Amino acid sequence: MTTYSSHGPTRSFSTDAYGVKHYDNLVKPDLVAPGNKIISAEAKSNKLITLHPELETNNYSTTNMKLMYMSGSSVSAPMVAGAAALLLEANPNLTPNMVKMILMYTAQPLNGFNTYEQGAGQLNVAGAVSVAKLVRNDLLGGLLGTSPALGSSLLTQSAPSPQTTIASYAFPWAQGLVLNHVTITGSNLITKYQRSYGKGYLLGDGVTESTYSQSLNSTMWTGNLTLGNYLMKSNGTALGGGGVFCPTSIMLGDGIMITDGIMITDGIMISDGIMISDGIMITDGIMITDGIMITDSSTGDETAGMQ
Repeated sequence: MTTYSSHGPTRSFSTDAYGVKHYDNLVKPDLVAPGNKIISAEAKSNKLITLHPELETNNYSTTNMKLMYMSGSSVSAPMVAGAAALLLEANPNLTPNMVKMILMYTAQPLNGFNTYEQGAGQLNVAGAVSVAKLVRNDLLGGLLGTSPALGSSLLTQSAPSPQTTIASYAFPWAQGLVLNHVTITGSNLITKYQRSYGKGYLLGDGVTESTYSQSLNSTMWTGNLTLGNYLMKSNGTALGGGGVFCPTSIMLGDGIMITDGIMITDGIMISDGIMISDGIMITDGIMITDGIMITDSSTGDETAGMQ
């Protein structure tokens, strides 16, 4: 992962009649793709090269043979768009939600990075195309008319082994999806038709959310699927493997922002181990464990000796 890559959660918000901001805190990204020093064709009279000649890979005398380095979402997004085009070439009947599902389900989890940094993982074109080819054409061909029944077999055969091997290197698939404020895993994601795959829905539709909990709507999703209770720092295995980064339930509360493993509520600043809230200073060396709340009147005895 590049140091400059954007990460979640999202901070879009609405403001209510009392002026209180309500943040959406969506778990993003959905997945990541290569976007650092990608070599591609250089356009003639390129202003970027004029300003930064060091981006040119070689000084060819023929103007239509020049190549240059580029970095950022300007080069990573086209990789995902190209992958989506390959999926639709392999199976033109796929819905947009199914394209998105397959790309996430087959993504490669990157060791050492959390869900806010990589989503389901890195784009895996070979794995995604292999799944797209197995999706039943007769099932999805009727999407413009009647929708397939929830739980219908999605593939023409049993589910493939959830891994991809390229040049003798084998890596697992994520085998899961990122849905709004939670992750979901289970083989039924690719073996059974889910109503959220249809047109007119979002993949996150069917996840019922309360203030602190989430559950699956059985009219939208089949059984044998698991919602994650935590966002993880991946160990390179399937989605959900690794160490706990933070609980998914905190994403449901308004005004909560997660960054670099620190949970910050609005109006709280964390710097050098000191937490300041409403004029209260907690000194260095005090660790506040889950479930302990420090209020305006509790800066004395209740904080003394806490570990």
